[in-house]
Amino acid sequence: MGKERLIIITLGLDRVGIVSGISSTLANHNANIIELTSSEIGGSFVMIMLVDISTSDTSINELQRILVNKGKKIGVQVTVQHEDVFRSMHRI
Repeated sequence: MGKERLIIITLGLDRVGIVSGISSTLANHNANIIELTSSEIGGSFVMIMLVDISTSDTSINELQRILVNKGKKIGVQVTVQHEDVFRSMHRI
């Protein structure tokens, strides 16, 4: 079985619980964080994750909905894209 991977971008004002909120949501759906980077850019917290969902218990669309709703609850914007879509959109 091949890897199904997502790029998840989280953006908002820095506060306690952002990383935990998003990562625990992924763990609850058996999604594995492969890479994670975060920083503060222009006063905003930015986190980018590469996530393997090949063993997830939910569809990409459902996981996207769940993550976007979780982001709203913790006060951040969450964008979810399949890795292939992300790479083709950002190809130079």
